Amino acid sequence: MKKIILTLFIITISVSVNAQTIFGTWHSKNEDTGKVDSVVEVYEHNGKAFAKIIEIKNPDRKNAVCDLCDGKNKNKPILGLNILTGLQKDGEEWSGGQILDPRNGKIYKCYIKLEGANKLKIRGYIGFALIGKTAYWERAE
Repeated sequence: MKKIILTLFIITISVSVNAQTIFGTWHSKNEDTGKVDSVVEVYEHNGKAFAKIIEIKNPDRKNAVCDLCDGKNKNKPILGLNILTGLQKDGEEWSGGQILDPRNGKIYKCYIKLEGANKLKIRGYIGFALIGKTAYWERAE
């Protein structure tokens, strides 16, 4: 009985700790339809945060490429594409990196912040954070 209680305790602690991090999988919604259009994995590499698209919900877009992108991302498959690069932890938020919008091929400065255990705020902007756009991702189960 003690083993079962200990196991349940460890699982509960693990789940609650994981829920308090930006890292994991997130649903990205299409701002026009409000429907989830992709699943994004936020991961850590060398102390910085990155994110890549790991699933595209629309079967017609599964093989889509970033034809509007420039440089090294030009015509790369959107599935597997790193869209968030080089963010560093700064207090409650992660900033100093960039986000790529594969819908228009543009790259923006950005910061992200956990707004709750299951809600991630992503703010992309040009120049100052006041002039930009905010999206919210919901944690994928």
